[in-house]
Amino acid sequence: MTVLIDPPNWPGPRGLMWSHLVSDSSLEELHEFAQRLGVPARAFDRDHYDVPETVHARAVALGAEAVSSRELLRRLVAAGLRRRKRR
Repeated sequence: MTVLIDPPNWPGPRGLMWSHLVSDSSLEELHEFAQRLGVPARAFDRDHYDVPETVHARAVALGAEAVSSRELLRRLVAAGLRRRKRR
């Protein structure tokens, strides 16, 4: 059971770079971690939370594993937790 975070490589609101926060075991674990981190529920999008660069170091300090974006996606898919957008 691991919460993962990728580097803040994604441009977003407020001129900040953003990361994705996911779990490789369950959405319940992810929601619990996000709550401890102080991330609002509105930041959840299907299978991940979008978190600003200002949260990255604190997420790692709380136990999130810092991985590449490619590794994060690989592990999310392998866990069966990937939820793609509907077309």
